[in-house]
Amino acid sequence: MTIRTTIKIGLFALLIGTFTACGGSDDTAEAIVENAVFADLDGNQVSIKDFEGKLVLIDFWESWCGPCLQVFPTMDELREEYPDEFEVLAVTVGMNEGPEDARQFAEEHGYDFNWLYDETGVFMKLGGQGIPFKVFVDPDGKLISIEMGSYGREGDYNKTKELIQQYF
Repeated sequence: MTIRTTIKIGLFALLIGTFTACGGSDDTAEAIVENAVFADLDGNQVSIKDFEGKLVLIDFWESWCGPCLQVFPTMDELREEYPDEFEVLAVTVGMNEGPEDARQFAEEHGYDFNWLYDETGVFMKLGGQGIPFKVFVDPDGKLISIEMGSYGREGDYNKTKELIQQYF
């Protein structure tokens, strides 16, 4: 076997391995989301499965994140408009804050969210590296999308409302 043939075979194997690894990552993200478990601010386990039948936004945030907080009022508006169809899981990541910081923020603001803490590392398992980091889950508990960043108040509101209307 020539060196040229060996290199071609090696490159082909590398390509096959890359495609296989990339294909598996989607399945992994879906499985992580479908089995996601968080802790409420009292330490009780809360599963994504508890919200089946609703469109769910898992919004990873912390109180120092301006873009995260900017869209909270519009997500709260959507909760008011679609209380039986839409849920917000406001999940503190634990970068610089813990459950007590989230509790203080929740008590100071009247948002109708499920205030949770990422005890099991869902954020990191999904590849989260910064916030805002949003995960949308359909009413059957299946992953719709994972997004980093924000489209601003109006953009996030419109995008989320379109998703709600798509499913209901």
